Amino acid sequence: MKRVVITGVGGVSPLGQDIPSLLAAIEAGRCGTRRMDGWDQYPGLRSHVAAPAELKDEKKIPRQSRRTMGRMSIFAVQAAEQALADAGLAVADVPAGRMGCIIGSTTGSAISLYETYKSLIPVWDITNLSATRFFQCVSHSAAMNVSQHLGITGRIMATCAACVSSLQAIGAGYDLIRLGEQDAVVCGGAEELHPTTTGSFDALFATSVRYNDEPSKTPRPFDRDRDGLVCGEGAGIVVLEDYDRAVARGAKIHAEIIGYHTNGSAEHVSQSSHETIAACMRGALESAGLGPDAIRYINAHATGTVQGDTEEAAAIRELFGDRVPVSSLKGYLGHLLGASGVLELIVSLAMMRAGVLYPTRNLDAVAADCEGVDHVMSARRGEIPVLLKNGFAFGGINAVLVCRKAPA
Repeated sequence: MKRVVITGVGGVSPLGQDIPSLLAAIEAGRCGTRRMDGWDQYPGLRSHVAAPAELKDEKKIPRQSRRTMGRMSIFAVQAAEQALADAGLAVADVPAGRMGCIIGSTTGSAISLYETYKSLIPVWDITNLSATRFFQCVSHSAAMNVSQHLGITGRIMATCAACVSSLQAIGAGYDLIRLGEQDAVVCGGAEELHPTTTGSFDALFATSVRYNDEPSKTPRPFDRDRDGLVCGEGAGIVVLEDYDRAVARGAKIHAEIIGYHTNGSAEHVSQSSHETIAACMRGALESAGLGPDAIRYINAHATGTVQGDTEEAAAIRELFGDRVPVSSLKGYLGHLLGASGVLELIVSLAMMRAGVLYPTRNLDAVAADCEGVDHVMSARRGEIPVLLKNGFAFGGINAVLVCRKAPA
C-alpha cells in the first residue's frame, strides 16, 4: 500500500476567506455565529442564529463556468484553488486521469433548490425551470463544478452524507491513492446557508434557540447549558498525494493520513450511538496499526446538541478514558455540515504543527453527562504526534481519520 500525505489546504469559512484568516480568528477566540437579519419573518422558525461566510471575488471565476455554480460551488472552487496553490501543484503537473476530485455536501445548492421549487408555485409550470439552476441543485454540484473548472479528469466522486461528507471524501481519496488508483486527489466538502436548512434541524429540535439575542454564546459543545447546533456555510479542500511523489517534487507536507474508518449504527436515523462511535474510532486505530495510547489529541465532532455530545463523550471515555485532550471547533465556526469535517481537520493540522491545543469555545461548565474526558477549556501547549478527527451524521453514519505529524 502507498503512503498518503496532505500537501495543500484551502478554505472559505465564517471566519475568513482563506486558511490564514481562519486560524488567526480562532487564535483570537472569535465566533462566527450571527443573528440572521430577516429570519424572524419565517413562521415557526425558532432559531435565528447561523454562521454565514462572505461570498467574495466570485467574478474572478469566468461567467461561463460560474453559471452552473451555486453559492456552495463557488466556495468550493475558491477553496480548491487555494489548496492547489498551497500544495504548489497544478493539475497539468499530474498525468491525465491520475488526479481525482471528491467533494461532499448535504445537498446541492440550498438557495437554488428553494428558488427552483418557488418558481413552480402555484401553477407548477415546468417552463419556469432553469437548466443552469439544475446544475446548481444536483447533489454532486460541488465535485462537478470544481473538476470542470480545474480540468481534473481522474476519478470524480461526490460523497453526500451530511455532516461526514467531507471526511468520507478524504477517506475515499486516501483509499484511491493507497491502492495506486490515483496519484493525487482534491478532497473536501462545501455547504451553504438557507433558512430551510436551519428550519429542517429546527423541526428536529436540534438547533440552538435560547441564544438568538446573544449569538456569540452558542453553540456550546459539551457544556451544561448547550441547547443545540448552529448551521454555518463555507468550503474546505485538502490535496492528497502519494507520499513518494510528494517527496520527489519537494512538496511541503502538512501531515500523513495513516488511518480511516467509516461505519453505520442502523439504530436510529437522528440519534447517535456511542457503541458505534467507539467502534468507528477503534476501526480507524486498527487501520493505522495503533492503540488508543498513541493518540495525543481528539478533534471532536461535538455540535452542541444534548444527545450527540453525550454519546460522543461516552465513546471517547470508553476508548480513551481521560488521557487524551479533546476539543470541538463548533463554538468558533458553527456546524458547516458537509464542510465541517475538512475545515476542522485543517485547523487540527495547524494545531499539530504549532504544538498548541485550541479550547472548546463556550465550554464554561462541563455537563455531567460529558464528564470523564480531558476537555480542553483553555489554550494549552502540547505536542501532537498523532491526532484523531471524528465526524458523525444523521442516519447513524460515522467517519474517523487518524493523522500523523509530518517529519521535520
